[in-house]
Amino acid sequence: MDLSNLRPAKGSVKRGKRLGRGQGSGKGGTSTRGHKGAKARSGYSKKVGFEGGQMPLQRRVPKSGFKNVNRIEYKSINISTLQTIAEKHNVEKIDLEVLIKTGFINKNALVKILGNGTLERKIEVHAHAFSKSAKEAIEAKQGTVVIV
Repeated sequence: MDLSNLRPAKGSVKRGKRLGRGQGSGKGGTSTRGHKGAKARSGYSKKVGFEGGQMPLQRRVPKSGFKNVNRIEYKSINISTLQTIAEKHNVEKIDLEVLIKTGFINKNALVKILGNGTLERKIEVHAHAFSKSAKEAIEAKQGTVVIV
């Protein structure tokens, strides 16, 4: 047995119906497409959301809401998380590289430190933004806050 004599199992592969090859085939004439209309023509494809001429759902439902183009999306990290990172990895300086290495953020994320939890050690924190309570909590333990 080798690659030259591999074949599918007998009866598992069927030939497709050959449509539009004359009346003698039994599949000539309209070739199972019915009579006239867009669906009988070559190149027909239904538009996305088309409902047979009825006003489509995306046009019946009114627009709503607002998308602020100037919004800055931050990945939020609490100081309780910083405490666990500092204990687990025994570090005094937590910057973006440490957060990427520990898997909390990806390399393109903007980081904001939030004040939920407690700190028990002095740490230096580098991030893009800090909440007021987080900044106070870090500085209360003689830590430093560095805005990247």
